[in-house]
Amino acid sequence: MDRTPSPIAPVPPARLAEDDIVDAELVEDSAAAAVAVPAGRDRELSAETAAAIEASVAASTRRAYAADRRAFATWCTAEGRTAVPASGETMAEWVRHLTVTPRPRTGRPAGPSTIERALAAVTSWHQEQGRPKPTMRGARAVLNTYKDHLAETKAAAAQPKQATAALPKQIRAMLAGTDRSTLAGKRNAALVLVGFATAARVSELVALDQAAVQETEHGFDVTLYRKKVRKHTTNAVLYGTDPVTCPVRALRAHLAALDEAGRTEGPLFVRVDRWGRLAPSLTRGGHPIGDPAGRMTTEAAAEVVERLAVTAGLTGAWSGHSLRRGFATAARAAGHDPLEIARAGGWADGSRVLARYLADVDRVKNSPLVGIGL
Repeated sequence: MDRTPSPIAPVPPARLAEDDIVDAELVEDSAAAAVAVPAGRDRELSAETAAAIEASVAASTRRAYAADRRAFATWCTAEGRTAVPASGETMAEWVRHLTVTPRPRTGRPAGPSTIERALAAVTSWHQEQGRPKPTMRGARAVLNTYKDHLAETKAAAAQPKQATAALPKQIRAMLAGTDRSTLAGKRNAALVLVGFATAARVSELVALDQAAVQETEHGFDVTLYRKKVRKHTTNAVLYGTDPVTCPVRALRAHLAALDEAGRTEGPLFVRVDRWGRLAPSLTRGGHPIGDPAGRMTTEAAAEVVERLAVTAGLTGAWSGHSLRRGFATAARAAGHDPLEIARAGGWADGSRVLARYLADVDRVKNSPLVGIGL
């Protein structure tokens, strides 16, 4: 019997497992009918509905989970273990395997955050298969021992990976070498400054259309869809005191450049090639690829941020998320309320990520050592 169900074709979560069906107690009234249990079409999902359920999860998360599930299934097969349903002992042994096995790309075992994600991939896989989550007590104990070992040996993996915060000082350095007379330069400046001013994820930035940007007396209103919390936020983008880092001026210049190029609608941020051509067509193997309207990809927008930081000689772990983290850090340092910061950036209530960003400021600003006379 095959021990490893397909990690990329899970049973839809709406389909009940037999273990979920409970015997109903019949009342003594002879006219009463037995409680019906779903059967036949009541337990079916159309391909379209299944696709909609799958699409509710970010594409990057789906890819990562699929890879983690394949790796787990392969390991279970090699070890003669069952992937779904997995026992608590299997989960503990798998975590142990991850903590000692070098990965091909890095030559080092997975870090704690990677293992945490892999555990989430497998436990959610069980739910999708209509199975109870495996017991995680042993797996958690092994992971905690691994975290302690990394910390005691001063391993770099002991520290959580975070994007370096792009603060106004760093953004000035990033834009100092940008030729803002070119279409690409105007786009990059607007992307960085609007991304910072709205605390946007790069996926939210590239999803913007020109229709979502409205010029106002205070500057611009930019409406973004925050997929993580599934709601729109309309962010007031205000004039900056420094023309170099003013998001309103940068966005206005970018929109004017798009207008000159004949683009008055559609994506706000579009790809530009090395010759300054707007939204050039892309092909691979003779077939068109990419958004036909020229919309930038999330990866391309993140690369803009990384490239500008490297070109400016800035050190750190730069990524598209640097803009979002920089906004939270700078706003808190300026004394803004955490609730207003969360609302502006579309963070979920009680976000642990946002709390960590704010704590980086508060641990100094609100330190118990302040004002005690040392």
